[in-house]
Amino acid sequence: MSNNEKSSQADLAEDARKVEQRLAAVRTAETIVRERFPDAAFAIVAGSILRGEGTPSSDIDLVVLHETLESAWRESFTTDAFPVEAFVHDFETLNWFVDQDAAGGHPVLLDMLAGGAVIGRNIERGSSLQAEASAALARGPGEIGAERRNLLRYQITDLLDDLKDERPEAEVRAIASALHQPLCDLALLGRGCWSGKGKWLPRLLLRLDPELAGRFDEAFRLAAAGQAGALVALARDELALQGGPLFEGDRRAAPSAARRQGGLPGLVFRVTN
Repeated sequence: MSNNEKSSQADLAEDARKVEQRLAAVRTAETIVRERFPDAAFAIVAGSILRGEGTPSSDIDLVVLHETLESAWRESFTTDAFPVEAFVHDFETLNWFVDQDAAGGHPVLLDMLAGGAVIGRNIERGSSLQAEASAALARGPGEIGAERRNLLRYQITDLLDDLKDERPEAEVRAIASALHQPLCDLALLGRGCWSGKGKWLPRLLLRLDPELAGRFDEAFRLAAAGQAGALVALARDELALQGGPLFEGDRRAAPSAARRQGGLPGLVFRVTN
């Protein structure tokens, strides 16, 4: 058997694995909704598995919709060997969280809604919600506002200042890590495209512009090796497209309620649910 034939067979086997994984994930989600959320109107199964990009350790994202709840919640659990992240909402709480995501330029819930599979009692209503989510994604975030642009410009400028001088490689890596999110946000939102978080950022950059994505990848790869030059040049170029560096004159007021009486010893660490 030739190498090409072996490769083709391996590709077919991987495609079959992903199809079976997708079917298994949907079956598992149906069981979850039936047993854990019997009052739900419907749910949408989402995540990399549903997109055909799942790895053996991928989880299931599950958006569960009720007619009314006292409050929304998120919970994590494992069913049939699948890690599951459940986002449980009614329609009003969903609206609030979608608005928060959209305002930040990271449409996490919209992506789940638009790209998943509808299950449960009211498939028609779920499909209608999917259509709304798809339309909202297609419209994009709109033009980046001056306040958000200036915040990103300031954050990037501040981090670039830390890269001006010679530093240990460990510090260069730490600064580069902090720079990745705001620089990607500026590049994507500044071009009128949705941004994301984590592993989504390279995907979104690639979708926008493969050459730009390659430049980002190379700059951060070199920065991980302690070489900051390419990253500094990239950040300066992206800043130039959005008004340049920002430091002098930047001012941000704290909320009037940001105060507490007493002394510093009153500080207490609290865990909130």
